[in-house]
Formats: sequence, C-alpha cells, structure tokens
Amino acid sequence: MSRRTALALTAVLAATSLVACSAFVAPLSSHGAFVGRSAVAQQGIQAAPSLSRAHGALTSLSMKVFDWKRRDARAADPTVGVATEGEFGFLGNLSPAPGSQKKKTRKGRGISAGQGATCGFGMRGQKSRSGRPTRAGFEGGQMPLYRRLPKYVGRPTGPGHNKANYGLLKLSVLNKCEANSEATYESCLAAGHMTKLKISKGCSVIRGKQLVKVIGCNDADGEPVKLSVQGLTVKAHAFTASAVEQIQANGGKCVLLNPVTGADIEA
Repeated sequence: MSRRTALALTAVLAATSLVACSAFVAPLSSHGAFVGRSAVAQQGIQAAPSLSRAHGALTSLSMKVFDWKRRDARAADPTVGVATEGEFGFLGNLSPAPGSQKKKTRKGRGISAGQGATCGFGMRGQKSRSGRPTRAGFEGGQMPLYRRLPKYVGRPTGPGHNKANYGLLKLSVLNKCEANSEATYESCLAAGHMTKLKISKGCSVIRGKQLVKVIGCNDADGEPVKLSVQGLTVKAHAFTASAVEQIQANGGKCVLLNPVTGADIEA
C-alpha cells in the first residue's frame, strides 16, 4: 500500500468517525445543562426545568427510562420521569426509580414462575424433605463447633448462665428523694428524679422486672457524692459496699429484692 493510499484511507476513517460522533451529540439545551465539564448533552437526555427559582438556578438531567412498562408513557408525554416540584413540594413528588423495586419471588406456584415444583430445594436428599432436616449445630457428622471449643472451669455456658446486667441507681438520685421515705427504681422514675434505664444486652429483665443495683458515684469535680437524705428505705436487687455504708450511716435501711419474684428478702 502506497503512502498516498494510506493517507486517503486515514482521511476517510476520520470523516466516518466524525459523522458517527455527531449523530450521538446534541446541541446545548436552553437551560445550559452540562455533562461533566463539557457543554454537551447526550442524545436521549433532556434538561429538566429548574426545581425552584428560590433555591437558585439549578438544573437537573433526566436519564432515559429503561423500564419497558414506562416507555409508552414517556413517548406520549416527555415530562414523565422528570423531577418537578408538585403540590406537596419536591419531596412529595418523588417516585421510586424504574427497576429499584422488585416483587417477591412466588415459590411453588408453577414452573413458569421460576421457582415452582421443588421451590429451589431439589428433588432428593435430606435437605429437600419437609420439616427441619437436622438439629441446630449439626455439621454432617463431623465434630461440631460447640464441642471443638475449649470449656473454661468456673465459667458455665448455656441457658441459665447469663451474666446479670444491672441498671444503676446512683446516690445522687437518692438525694432528690424525701426524708424517711421508701425509694425504689419505679418510685424515682415516677417522680422524675431519673430517666428510664437503657440496657441493650445481658440479663437485665426477669419477668418484667428491671434488675437494679444501688451504687455510689462522683460529682462533676470527681469527688464522691455524699448521701444527705435521712431515713431512706432503699429497695433494690443489689448494693455496693459504699452505698450500704452511706445509707445506714444516715439512718436508712437497705432491702434486697428477689430477682425472680420481686419480693423483699428477709435479712
């Protein structure tokens, strides 16, 4: 191939590429929408009107709707799918994007549904049978995980061996109670001396009763809080030694509660 022929072929290919590119490029819209940093809008993308003049001269691009259920409506009305400000504002006029919501697969409703007949469980084998085929923790006959792990002496595991997670009733809350009165978690909560205890894990509630422990605390300066109320009868499921010392020093009484029944435990 001669040099002249190669140059002519290169020119023809360049012209063909330029024509092909111009077919996919449209002029700027009246709103001056930009794609990236160039003032070019792709074919099939139209600039939506400004959402609100009060929010500034903002423009948005509405991409081509690829949902086959909405193509006819988009062809009949070009404003379908364009973000506009409706009767209840911009947020009240939003709708799910096409293809973002998928219906739940209906199993066992015929082979045309995609998961008919065996519903994806196959025709044979233990896992295709009705009911629970194996018990929890079963690993096909090999040594299961709960038997492979070491067991620690003095640290029992399993049901009934959960660590009690108490809600804390501080002495600063008891200072807000009246003298010679009975103080419990429920009474302090009803009087507005404290907020509801928020415990996210552990054994904290037994038969609807919150496990409460009375403890000492420090003030904003880091100094221990002194109990100033006299003659308090405090009822809780547990007490710290410092709390018991201060309550009894002020002529009060500490009453333990049964964590199961909630009744007083006689000393």
